[in-house]
Amino acid sequence: MKQWLSIAGEKSVVLRGLKYAVIVGAILIFINHGDNIIEGTVTAVNVVKMAVTVAVPYLVSTFSSVSAIRELR
Repeated sequence: MKQWLSIAGEKSVVLRGLKYAVIVGAILIFINHGDNIIEGTVTAVNVVKMAVTVAVPYLVSTFSSVSAIRELR
């Protein structure tokens, strides 16, 4: 677990995850909440869902990167 967290905290892994989170997260937010954004009816619940929507691609990218790096090492 310590090794996994160490790799997950590496700059390249974090930056890759953030890139994917921003790009994929923005697309998913627009798909799932675009109508609320356009209509101006975004609630606190929507904001929490949007945050989770961005967190998911970050986590997927991080898990994938860590797995690939561990395999290569």
